Amino acid sequence: MAVLPRPVYQAIGNVLTHPRFHPIHRRLYRLTGGRGPLSRALGMDMILVGMRGRRTGEPRIVPLGAVRDGERWILIASNAGKAQMPAWAYNLRADGAVTVEDRGTTTPFQAHEATGEEFERLWRVVTAAYPGYQVYRDRTDRAIPLFVLQPVRDRGSEPVAGEA
Repeated sequence: MAVLPRPVYQAIGNVLTHPRFHPIHRRLYRLTGGRGPLSRALGMDMILVGMRGRRTGEPRIVPLGAVRDGERWILIASNAGKAQMPAWAYNLRADGAVTVEDRGTTTPFQAHEATGEEFERLWRVVTAAYPGYQVYRDRTDRAIPLFVLQPVRDRGSEPVAGEA
C-alpha cells in the first residue's frame, strides 16, 4: 500500500474511531454482508467483533480494523493515537472470549494481548498493512496494545493452534 501523508491517516483514524460512526458502520456492514466499501479498506479488513462489556456484562458489537495473520486476526488498540485507550481493549483484557463477524459469517475466537517478540513481529505486520498505525503510535505517549484473536473449535474448547 502507498504511504499517505500523516494528516490523512489522522483524519481517517478520527472518523473511524468516532463513537457516532460505529452504529452507521455496523448497519452498512450488515446490509452489504461485509462486502461493502468499508469492509476491505486501506490495507486492512473491517470486521465486527462481539464481546461482553467488562462492567455491565452486556454484549457489545464493535466495528474494528483488523489485520489477518494466518487464521488469526490482529486488533490494534490505537484509538487513532488518542491518549485514551479504546473501551473495547479493556473489555478484551477482562474477557477474551469474542466473536468475529466477517463477510456474513460469525466465528468464536479467544483473544490475548501480544507481548515481547510476538508484539514486535505483529507490529511489523500491522504497519506493513496500514502505515497509519505508526502515525498513531507516534502521536501518543501510551503503549498501543495488539490483541491476537485465535479461532476456537467451540466455546468450551481451547483455541486452535495457529501460526505464531
